[in-house]
This record gives sequence, C-alpha cells and structure tokens, in this order.
Amino acid sequence: MYEQKALHIDLGTGFYRVERIRDASVLGPIDFGFREWRRSRALCFGGGAFMGSVLPGSNRLMFTGESPCWGGFYVSTMGGAALTFENVGVNYVALTGRAAVPSALILRREGQEEVELEIVPVELGAIRLRCEEGDHEAGWRSLERRLWDRWAPTFSHPPRVLAVGPAALTTDCGAIGSSKIDSKGPTHVEGWAGRGGLGSRMAREHNLLAVVFGGSHVDRDLDDRKLADRYFEQRYKMRMVVKDAEATRKYRYDPELRTGGTLGVNLAKLKDKMLHFNYRSVDWPKDRRLAVHAELVVAHYLKQFNEETIEKKQFSHCGEPCPAVCKKMNGPYKKDYEPYQALGPLCGIYDQRAAERAVGFADQMGFDSISIGGVVAWMLELLDDGLVEPDTWQLPGKPKFAPDGFRVVEDSEHNAALVTALLQGIVERRPGLDLSQGARALAERLGAQTGRPQEVRDRLAVNCTAERGWMVPNQYWVPGMFSPMPVMGKYFCYYGDDFLPPRELGRMNADRMAKELTLDNLGFCRFHREWAEELVPTIFREFWELEVDVAAHHRALARQLNAHNRSSFYESKRMVAVLHGFLRRKAEEGTPRPELAAWLTRFEADPREAARDFWYEIRKGVDEALER
Repeated sequence: MYEQKALHIDLGTGFYRVERIRDASVLGPIDFGFREWRRSRALCFGGGAFMGSVLPGSNRLMFTGESPCWGGFYVSTMGGAALTFENVGVNYVALTGRAAVPSALILRREGQEEVELEIVPVELGAIRLRCEEGDHEAGWRSLERRLWDRWAPTFSHPPRVLAVGPAALTTDCGAIGSSKIDSKGPTHVEGWAGRGGLGSRMAREHNLLAVVFGGSHVDRDLDDRKLADRYFEQRYKMRMVVKDAEATRKYRYDPELRTGGTLGVNLAKLKDKMLHFNYRSVDWPKDRRLAVHAELVVAHYLKQFNEETIEKKQFSHCGEPCPAVCKKMNGPYKKDYEPYQALGPLCGIYDQRAAERAVGFADQMGFDSISIGGVVAWMLELLDDGLVEPDTWQLPGKPKFAPDGFRVVEDSEHNAALVTALLQGIVERRPGLDLSQGARALAERLGAQTGRPQEVRDRLAVNCTAERGWMVPNQYWVPGMFSPMPVMGKYFCYYGDDFLPPRELGRMNADRMAKELTLDNLGFCRFHREWAEELVPTIFREFWELEVDVAAHHRALARQLNAHNRSSFYESKRMVAVLHGFLRRKAEEGTPRPELAAWLTRFEADPREAARDFWYEIRKGVDEALER
C-alpha cells in the first residue's frame, strides 16, 4: 500500500502529531504542501516517492509555502537533501506557529523508534553578519557549522543541516541553504531552496533559523538496481546509468562545446541572447551584443571557467551519487549559470574573481542570488544614470555600466565591490536600502525621495503580482520567463527561444508547468527530465501498484494552482523593452511567422499597450489549456 506519513509541528506550542496519509489526491510533497497551504498557510518540506532509491535525481527535497516576495503559493527545491531526510522516517513536515525565540528544529529517528523532536534556542549571533577575505563560513554557514558541531555527535549517521542567513531576517528574498556532508561535516558544495524567499518565511514568520535532521530509519525503496535497469531497458534498450549519462551530458561535459555545467554551456551557447547591464542590452543591435559576448564573455569569463573548473575536473554532486556531477567548483565556489549571470554580466561583472566575490558574499548572507542580482543590477543603473547619488548608499563611486572601453578585470572588480557594499547595506537595513518589504516597495520609496518615481520604477525588471509581489525572472531572454504564471522564477513555463503567438505560448506554458509539477511532486531533479518525464510515471504506478493517471493528476494540480494566479502586468518600461527586443531579434533571425510582423508593428506604434495585449493573450492561453 502507498501509505505516507506527515509530521505536523506547531512551533509555538511544541505540539506535534504524525498523520498517516492514504489519500489518492496526495501523491507527493507538492500535493501535500498545497493542501496544507490552503488549510493553514503551513511551510512544508519533504521528499518524493523514490527518495533513497537507486534512481538518479530522486532525492530532491521540496519546500512549499507562502512566498513573502511573490505573494502566494510557491515551490522551491534543493538537490540531494532528501537522501538524508528519508532516514527520519516521514515523507513530509508541515510547520505552523511561531517559536517563542529564534530556534532550530532537531529531527531524529533511530531504527524503528519514533521520531524524536526538539525545538532549541539559537543565538542570532551564530549568524555572523560580516566576513573577511577568504572566510567561507560567515552568514548561514557559521550557523550550519555551529549546529553540526553541537548535534552531529547525537546522531548515529551524519545528519544534514538546513539554515538561513542574515538576508532571511531583513529581506523577503532569503534562501534556505544546506551543504553536502562528508566525514568532516559540511562541505563547500552547497544546495539551495532559493527562489521564492521561503528562507525569509521560515525566519520571519516562524522564528525558525535552522533544521537538523537524520537518523537510521529504513523504509521500502526501489533499491534493486536490476529492477531499475529493467524499466530502462524496456523503454530505451539501455541500462539506467547509460541512459542517464546520455540525458545529463550538458550538466557533466559537452564535448562539442568543450565545456560543461549550466554556466559553461550557457556562456558558450547564448551568444547575442545574453543579458547585460541590467537588461540594457535588449536595445543594442545584434553586432554589439555579439561583440560584447566575444570580448568579455568568451575571451575572459568563460575562458577562466574552462581553465579553472572544466580542465581541472573540479566536479561534484549535490549529496546523492549522480553521474551528472553538475556541481562545477573552483575551490570553495560553486559555479552555476543563473547566479553567475545575475551577479555577473547583468551587474557588469565579467571576471571570475570579481563574480566569486559578489556571488560568494550573496550566498554567505543567504540571499536568493538570482533575485538579489536583479535588484542590485537595477541599483547600479540608478547610480550610473544619476537618479541616486553614491553618498545616499554610502558608496565610494558610480559603477562602470557600459561595454565601451570596459576593462574586464579592473571594472569588474570595481562593480563587484559596489555590489558587495550594497548587499552589506541591505543586510544591515541602512537608510535607503531596506528590502524588508521587497523590491517594488523599495522602488516606491526611492521614487518618492528622488522626485522621479516613474524613472526609478522603469529600470526595475521584475514580474509582478497583485499588491507588491515581485520576482526577478530567470536569466533567459525569452517571453516564457516574463509570462503571467501562478509561480514564476522557476521553470513552470515554456522557455524555448522560438517565437510563438502569445495565446499558443500560454498553452505551452501550461503544458510545461504540469510536467515540471510532475517531476517536483515525485521528488526528481529536472536535470534528469529527458527520461524522468516519460518513465518515472510508469515506474511510480508499477512499483507502488497504483491505478492513477499521473499526467491527469498533475494537470489538475496545475489547474488548482492557476486558480490562485495573482500575476499582474509589468510596472516598468524595461520589461516592455525586453519583450519588444525579443520580437525584433526574432525578426532579424528571419522567423517565418506572419504573426511576428503583426506584433512588431503594434509594439512600434505603442509598446506598452502592445505588451499589455501580448501579456493578456498569454494568460488567456494558460487559462484555456488548463480548463480542458
């Protein structure tokens, strides 16, 4: 029988109970989290049906809850952590209430004993707010290390620690961090549930700064490699490890590009589609975009990464043995595309040392690095355009925020120094740098202070929801990333680079969302999606002996989430320019769609009204697709 267990904890009283779930409407952690969000706005985490199994990518830990920045139900995921969570002997944890003092939650289950639970005080001083050069255990890492040293000896097997940093206490875009564990404790190979600000939710709403979990409990798993191979051989005529290696080539090493990982592959392939200097590049002609890519990205930023990480094979995994080894490292620094883009070229940083300084500090402070990258890129442009003077934010000067005459090392380092100073000011909530209510609220205050509210607002590139909800888009110049979906900042949308009429794009967004929900709800890393999307539903039905239409179930889940869709139209001209620039780019590439020319004509006549119509057409397509 497919029976699941959920641990419900009231952090205010310490009361907890275990729920046994035999409900066909709850197949995985997203179903459970959505149910609990509707009931009590609970913050939940848990693993999928195959955590602890031999299936690659099956040990992702899923977090759900009310996003303080996006405003509404949100899903955020962390690689590898469910491999340890499985030892607690429950599928899910639901947190409600508020701890009386800043606290950590300890979850332990040894053998067949019941779950042991403790809520223990944590001194805020355990989260060090500042770090010196070369210090890699400030911020959330200092808390992680302190809790590991205190509690690891009480576990029979090495536990895992989830922790937040200062950003979770002072902003609405704080992440939840956790490091892969080795014999000495936490390593530099970190994992994040970053998007959506659920770390801020955990800290500010529940007064919970960390969770330590583990044990030695063993449940039924798909641990028979021969059985797993049989599923793959029936579908693909190859063993599991061979198929997975083929499917995850991009994340390991692509011999055609002679690079690997999300950073290497995207820096090599995006070319004129990369985003620079707070999206200013969307208005550049193609030859300028290509020149910047060749001179600053390929010749330096990518070259450094290939020499230091790819050629030296500094590869690791997230905590579960996985052939993708997608964690591309340079010493203590993990190199992923979106953080090293949002706090890289988007901020005018094209040198790996400078980017390590910016990304490293953002990570230590526990920010969602993509969201904060979009915010500080906006701030740098405000400085460059004279809308805000450096003295206002206690900065030594303005950024170098254009490619002409850009000195790749010196100017990157200068911009990175400004970024880290801004991040420190945000963490400390200095005057004019209060991000506690989000980026749109900050833009409103800055606009009032400068007397130029529209100009300040027009440079902030975020997706919006009702009231003040915001989300920096994923770093791809495609309309799907700027769509009115119920959950943005993830890949719950179609993100292909081809032009689609907006109504059709909306329908494809809905289809992609349902497929992404399937992977998340069954606990799988999307890097394995090439085979997991089509094979895992079959394995799920057969292994657990369930009669369920997995595709229909997740399409219904997508429909329910869309019923809470609070997306609202863009506030800024920059978002309109991103869409307009995409259409121009597709026309330059010779896209043979008459609808493209028609939309371009409308954008050229009235960009904002055309963008509004485009946006609403996407929304109509989403609604139509999910109503079926």
